[in-house]
Amino acid sequence: MTHNTFGHIFRVTTWGESHGPALGCVVDGTPPGIPLTEEDLQVWLNKRKPGTSKFVTQRREPDAVKILSGTFENDGALGPVTTGTPISLMIENIDQKSKDYSDIRDKYRPGHADFTYQAKYGVRDYRGGGRSSARETAARVAAGGIARKVLTHVLAREVTIRAALVQMGPHKIDHANWDWAEINNNPFWCPDPQAVITWDSYLTDLRKAGSSCGAVVEVVADGIPAGLGAPIYAKLDAEIAAALMSINAVKGVEIGNGFYAASLSGEANADEMRMEDDTPSFLSNNAGGVLGGISTGAEIVARFAVKPTSSILNPRKTVTKDGEEVDVATKGRHDPCVGIRAVPVGEAMVACVLADHALRHRAQVGDGSE
Repeated sequence: MTHNTFGHIFRVTTWGESHGPALGCVVDGTPPGIPLTEEDLQVWLNKRKPGTSKFVTQRREPDAVKILSGTFENDGALGPVTTGTPISLMIENIDQKSKDYSDIRDKYRPGHADFTYQAKYGVRDYRGGGRSSARETAARVAAGGIARKVLTHVLAREVTIRAALVQMGPHKIDHANWDWAEINNNPFWCPDPQAVITWDSYLTDLRKAGSSCGAVVEVVADGIPAGLGAPIYAKLDAEIAAALMSINAVKGVEIGNGFYAASLSGEANADEMRMEDDTPSFLSNNAGGVLGGISTGAEIVARFAVKPTSSILNPRKTVTKDGEEVDVATKGRHDPCVGIRAVPVGEAMVACVLADHALRHRAQVGDGSE
């Protein structure tokens, strides 16, 4: 299997399978001298790990990350710091139940990558999907923790990257109720306390019925200066979109107004400008913080749509690898809405892209970031 690496200077290579002994990643391109401990990464993994509520898979994984290389206790004053060499991270799998998948050993789950993996490689790991499982994203979240540290180090400013679930199934939040403080007060990472009530009832019914639903996640990066990105083939928004599309089950991405921009007039969509503290400032942010593939200094806003989980209890028509027409129902522990745990994954992927572009920007134009 090729293409397990993304990024140019800040490069992440993930490895491992859902039901293997461990998974992890190798992060290359991190500058030396950045304080980094396992605790710095664990805080982000704890947001993604399974078993945190009744609305996510009940697989019990601590997702404890281990740093195997790339840091060194210099003089002890700062603790471990990065050495500039590849950082290898490992997360052990301790609660895999492969027998839950014995019934689908030869059956393709509709909507899943089972068929395409078999068609391409002639073999597939049916235990939880192997490499196609969303379990792989744990390594991305760990890498995203390093990316956040790199951003602060390279840009010499505070950068905040946050995400929230803004739609579950057909139920959208009311943006007038948006409160970032609310995302830690409910199991959905929802910024609208009123939407939580509807989502709780909706997902409870779906879960009991053995079904699943999709979701939309919004990611916002604040503190990014103007100037990151490079036209024509390294546009910041294009690489953010590619990174988010690479997340398991994602079927669509938009930046700023996205598809809604097609319904607006030029006057309505244009982000007008004025001077503020001797710096150009935008009166709106329809562009989502990117113009011409280069950051504007405004918040970078991206949304991605996650399809319903393919592993459901209700029987669906399918075929086996031998061509037999059968029905399939998936037992085991699955997320009724995989979009919930995609929230920290979206944050991590945006962090990795921004760290990569910050390093590329410094390489081309020096330390000045504006």
